[in-house]
Amino acid sequence: MDIIKNLRTIEWLKSEILSNIAQIYQLLSKGEDYIKEDIEDLIANMILLSYLLGKRLGIGYEDISSNLIDKIKLNILEGHKIEKWYGDLNELLVFLKSNRN
Repeated sequence: MDIIKNLRTIEWLKSEILSNIAQIYQLLSKGEDYIKEDIEDLIANMILLSYLLGKRLGIGYEDISSNLIDKIKLNILEGHKIEKWYGDLNELLVFLKSNRN
């Protein structure tokens, strides 16, 4: 029973993530100025769902966070375009490290 419940939960989480992505595309296609809160809500929800999906797949929250930080560092070292153009990755790394303490 637990295996079936876990599989259903995994499938539900995956569909929720995809649904949120579709909603972001819909909002952005409208090009309206007052969608900031909706976009923030959808992005936060996708991050939440991603952590929960990881847990259902046997990956701990700390492992996900640590891997995220490692990926940010790697992209900074490799000169990712977003970092070169805007410095977003360094800013995100500082933010995540400050929130870990």
